[in-house]
Parts: sequence; structure tokens; C-alpha cells
Amino acid sequence: MADRAYFNFLKQHVTRTPKVTIPSPTMVHFRGGRAAIDIKSYPDLDLFFEDLAQCFRDEIAALYSAGCRYIQLDDTNLAYLCDSKMRQGALDRGDDPDELPRTYAALINAALRNKPSDLTVCIHLCRGNFRSTWFAEGSYEPVADVLFNELNVDGYFLEYDDERSGGFSPLRFVPRNKTVVLGLVTSKRAELEPMRELINRVEEAAQHVPLENLCLSPQCGFSSTVHGNDISEDAQWRKLKHVVDTATEIWGEA
Repeated sequence: MADRAYFNFLKQHVTRTPKVTIPSPTMVHFRGGRAAIDIKSYPDLDLFFEDLAQCFRDEIAALYSAGCRYIQLDDTNLAYLCDSKMRQGALDRGDDPDELPRTYAALINAALRNKPSDLTVCIHLCRGNFRSTWFAEGSYEPVADVLFNELNVDGYFLEYDDERSGGFSPLRFVPRNKTVVLGLVTSKRAELEPMRELINRVEEAAQHVPLENLCLSPQCGFSSTVHGNDISEDAQWRKLKHVVDTATEIWGEA
């Protein structure tokens, strides 16, 4: 399995806990809906979801046996369901955008069924990051209750680098036993956000989630494809240092 090989390479070159990022199982369904899944092979869509979840359980078990203890699921679709145009697209494909979050939560939970207690799983919600562009916008409000209370993950990496993501009010649904990583630092542009501005935004989010349950990070990776974002390697390192310096200012030394 490729992911296991990548993990084995990674763990040989790091001294901290290595994280493996894999696509969320929802990625197989959202863009095509029912029409993208062969009806002869799967006349009942529930059977497709069961098989898909088993594939992910097998992959997660393989990674765990290799020593992986931290997995991130990359999911654009729960974020896309915050966008009115994307929601209309789901309707046009015959799906209910109000029910899809619950369907997807059940699918992800099935993929994580019986995961070991010492395996941390987080989910990253992305609105698009190809070559510094984006594809969706909208507050987390339409999916917040399901996202935070029905999804059996340990933490959330959330885009919050600009107004496209709305405000922090949806964080009121976050339970006290979960972590929220605020993606306040953009990975799309080289400019550094003023530290005071970042601190103020973390304090604003802390009105809904205890400060000790919050973290800080870039809003996404610096490259979703081989093309990369419109940002230099030096600028990327400055961004990461800025995240560390700001986090130290807020929470103190690790």
C-alpha cells in the first residue's frame, strides 16, 4: 500500500509524531453522486458505502500496524456544503444538501469503526487550494452541528484565513473533548498576517471554544498539487515560523 510506504519513509526522517494525510471517504461520492456509482454493481447505495468504509478500515489498520498514530482526513465536501452554489449542485444531482452531512458523518464513522484508542484522527475541511485559488465559500453554520457532534474524530483543521469562511459562531457546537485548529494564516499568499490580528482572532474564537482546546495553523497546505501555490519556499518557511511565534505568544512555550 502506497500510504504505508510513504509513512515508513516519513517516520525514518522525523523525531516528532509523523502524520499521514489521506482523502476522506466522502470524496468518492460528492462530485458525481448516485450517477458516478455503477448501479449494476451497487443497486443499493448503502452497500457501496459499507464496502467503501471497509476499504478505509483496512487502510487505517495497515497504517496503524506500521506504527502510525496520527491520521488526517482531507475533506472538501463538508466545506462545499456550506456554499449555496455547491448545495444547489447537490440538489441538481438528486441529493439533499441538508441530509448529506449526516450521510457523510455516518460514512466517516463507519470508516473509523473500532479504531485503536491511541490513534488520533482529525479532519481538515478545505474549500479549494489549487494554485492559490479557491472553489467554495460560506459559514460553517449549515454543517456545524453534525460536523462537531456526530463525527467521531478528535479534532478539526478549519479554514479561517479570510471572510469566505464566515465567523466563529458555529464553533459553539464544539464539545469540550475536541480540538479545533484555526487555519488563520493563509497558505495562498506570501504576506504575513499581523501577529496582533491573529491573536485577536484566536481570542474571538475562544469565546466559543476554551483557549486550551484551540490551536493555530496555516489554512491549508502550501501545495494541493505538483503545481504548488503562488508562494515561494522562503515565504512558506516564514509562514510556518510566524505560526510558531504567534502560538508561543498565545499559549507559551510547548
